[in-house]
Amino acid sequence: MKEFYNDYLDNKIKYDKKTTIAIIFLLVVLSGLFGFIYEFIFYYFNSGMKEFYFRGGNFLPFINIYAYGALLVFLFTKNMKRKPLKVFIFSMITTGILEYFAGYLIYDVLGNTTRCWDYNQEILNFGNINGYVCLRSVLFFGLSSLLLVYGMIPMCYYLPKIINRRIFYVTCVVIFGIFMVDEVYNLAFTRIFNTPKASTVYKSLGVKYIYFYE
Repeated sequence: MKEFYNDYLDNKIKYDKKTTIAIIFLLVVLSGLFGFIYEFIFYYFNSGMKEFYFRGGNFLPFINIYAYGALLVFLFTKNMKRKPLKVFIFSMITTGILEYFAGYLIYDVLGNTTRCWDYNQEILNFGNINGYVCLRSVLFFGLSSLLLVYGMIPMCYYLPKIINRRIFYVTCVVIFGIFMVDEVYNLAFTRIFNTPKASTVYKSLGVKYIYFYE
């Protein structure tokens, strides 16, 4: 295991194209799920520690911006893995820029009347810039990127070593496909065909749901 981990840090682990794609698919799903769990816990405290709230735009527990951020960190820190401080600083800056411009694009450029997040209305929002990014968020992204690079990614690389490659590939593709159907439905299908969003369905069922800020 130690030898495997050192090989991972030195980029010596090589897989065929299908296995590499499966690893990336698994990483996307796990990162989106991680983001959901973090926000599920955070908004419990942000809302006064009275009730837990479902958070995100999908039926499944998945928040896409965390997946996008994880992919950026995965792609651009490959040659930094022997330098955790460099990984932390780079990830903090990169994901902070992603968060700011994603929020700016959604609200200011596309002209949406609601916001997916607004740090003006949240606790621990020191260093808040226009409600799109704050010190707490970028510090958390930097720390979680360390968990990603030194925990989650090597785990994803290790699984094909202990699981049949074909089973691993099919499982990852199926799971990824299910999450992406949910994603496409809520991002596009509901707008084109005016079908109910996940938030609408969950709210009708009485689920405590935080989706947008007015």
